[in-house]
Amino acid sequence: MKKLDTQSPDFQAGLKALLAFETAQNPETERIVADICADVQKRGDAALIKYTNKFDQTNAKSIDDLILTQADLKSAFERIPNDVRTALQTAARRVESYHQRQKMESWSYTDEDGTLLGQQITPLDRVGIYVPGGKAAYPSSVIMNAMPAHVAGVKEIIMTVPTPKGERNDIVLAAAYVAGVTKVFTVGGAQAVAALAYGTETIPQVDKITGPGNAFVAAAKRRVFGVVGIDMVAGPSEILVIADGTTPPDWVAMDLFSQAEHDEIAQAILIGTSQAYLDEVEAAMNRLIETMPRRDIIEASLGNRGAMILAKDLDEACGIANYISPEHLELSVENPQEWAKKIRHAGAIFMGCYTGESLGDYCAGPNHVLPTSRTARFSSPLGTYDFQKRSSLIQVSEHGAQKLGETASVLAHGESLTAHARAAEFRMK
Repeated sequence: MKKLDTQSPDFQAGLKALLAFETAQNPETERIVADICADVQKRGDAALIKYTNKFDQTNAKSIDDLILTQADLKSAFERIPNDVRTALQTAARRVESYHQRQKMESWSYTDEDGTLLGQQITPLDRVGIYVPGGKAAYPSSVIMNAMPAHVAGVKEIIMTVPTPKGERNDIVLAAAYVAGVTKVFTVGGAQAVAALAYGTETIPQVDKITGPGNAFVAAAKRRVFGVVGIDMVAGPSEILVIADGTTPPDWVAMDLFSQAEHDEIAQAILIGTSQAYLDEVEAAMNRLIETMPRRDIIEASLGNRGAMILAKDLDEACGIANYISPEHLELSVENPQEWAKKIRHAGAIFMGCYTGESLGDYCAGPNHVLPTSRTARFSSPLGTYDFQKRSSLIQVSEHGAQKLGETASVLAHGESLTAHARAAEFRMK
């Protein structure tokens, strides 16, 4: 891992280089995705079958081979071990409870002129959730994407999940059963995103697409945005740990590994206020790496984008954290709630030595779909509010039309929009 010291004259340059990530769109990926999306939009189910057979090495003869029923989901739920069933149900219950508190409610008020103004909250009609399949199968993503939609009141939750070589992941399908997914189609990649965005003869068009995916999925989501809504175009996973030396080094080492094991471009950063403690964590990492099945990925990730930063105190560490704006921020310090008040930019803040980031990934309650690549400066975690929308309510009284009409008329004439002005004036006595 890289070593940075805030007292070094080249610290800022080193930090910027550490955070730099090539976000430019790959022209070849974009071209492939554009062709796939256009083909699915034009030929619907036929194109979907073609690309699924090609990329997932399946042998679907018709779209019926790519449909899973509620009975299929229930069977998957019944096949998995009891402890896994219990874990899925516990996680879903906690995620649902948290997201219930996020629900926006309609409101209105009447002003002094008798004009009613307000906001009406309604759920989206239908959403699509994309869930990775095969080597990267995440039942937790099913719960995190489907449950807030369910809480928001979305009537139809359509899930797409690839099944490479026809292999279905029972835990993913069981999670769909637990989370109340309406329909499941075993398709993935850009073709699944296109099908959800444009609709086919069988897959209905949705209003919004959420969920993680590879570079082709991300490019497809970016392409169809505007036809449908999307949650975000997420970058690599990130964790930033601020430690004051009171947490056992092994715990911090494993928390850094927990993000590094995602892939070679994930980022794990530790900020400490003591060089001796940073050395202890490094020693723990060197020892524990021997036990990691995904050792090669962890080592590549830490070597590519990992770092240990020595800060002079926790105030400085929090300032650096606000600049980094991490997806996951662990405040592994004493009095973490007080230090959390200094954090302005982070996807999720994990407070205290017992709050490992992985608990948030699975079952704490808040959503694990979080802004990455410094976008926490201006965006938020996925939540119930992402599956609701707001409509403004305006009901002007006769008395209100006199005062508002005069104001509107003056401003409309100022913009040379005569019809606007006259429409207001007609309602004035």
